[in-house]
Amino acid sequence: MRTLQKLIINELQVTPSIEAAIEVRDRIDFMKQYLRKHPFIKSLVLGISGGQDSTLAGKLAQLAISEMREETQDNSYQFVAIRLPYGQQNDEEDAKKALAFIQADQEYIVNIKPAVDALVAELKEMSDLSVSDFNKGNIKARQRMIVQYAIAGEYNGAVLGTDHAAEAVTGFYTKFGDGAADLLPLSGLNKRQGRQLLRFLEADDSLYLKVPTADLEENKPMVADEDALGVSYDEIDDYLEGKEVSDQAATTIEGWFTKTTHKRHLPITPKDTFWK
Repeated sequence: MRTLQKLIINELQVTPSIEAAIEVRDRIDFMKQYLRKHPFIKSLVLGISGGQDSTLAGKLAQLAISEMREETQDNSYQFVAIRLPYGQQNDEEDAKKALAFIQADQEYIVNIKPAVDALVAELKEMSDLSVSDFNKGNIKARQRMIVQYAIAGEYNGAVLGTDHAAEAVTGFYTKFGDGAADLLPLSGLNKRQGRQLLRFLEADDSLYLKVPTADLEENKPMVADEDALGVSYDEIDDYLEGKEVSDQAATTIEGWFTKTTHKRHLPITPKDTFWK
């Protein structure tokens, strides 16, 4: 195994194989333990895109909240699922199907387009700054997180993130956008392990076999994650499980890991030494 590969696996806490039933139980209990430790928090909040990751995190969260209500007899515990389209969502039917599977206690739909477009227009008018399509995509991701925290504030809630090991290793998320959250219940899983959990939970296979896409850029709609990254999730998963991958795949993965280091640590203080 490559030296950096071993370090990455250890840092992201990936195991080469899992038992789905054990992982589901552990991740539900993780969220319940957090709620017990912080009794003033009464809800879990998550944006639902219709993709594998938010579908899995949402289902686990709903199961955790349902168990908390039953065990505490406190009906104020709620799971809040939010659809966050920018105008018309390209895969809207997938999001609806995900919500039908999750069966969230509360559902909201918030169109982020007016807020995003207003910011972009204001930047142009006040500073003559033209926002690139890529940068606007990051603004969309951050606006979605603003909405989730706004709703969490009204529900005394904590916001869930969907980051997992196959995203973390490549930094394939927006810093302080979908990368911002209070809890990461999918941490340490790779993509195929997430599919394994959804199969165990009896999700329709269309919810985890669809091609993953961030769909943030308007000039490149519905571009597959794997095309954007230049490496397949199967190769990423193999790498994270300690298996041999091609030199090209390893170089690409390690290149992303190195370039996106800044996304995987807390804000730096003058006394931090790791970055000097």
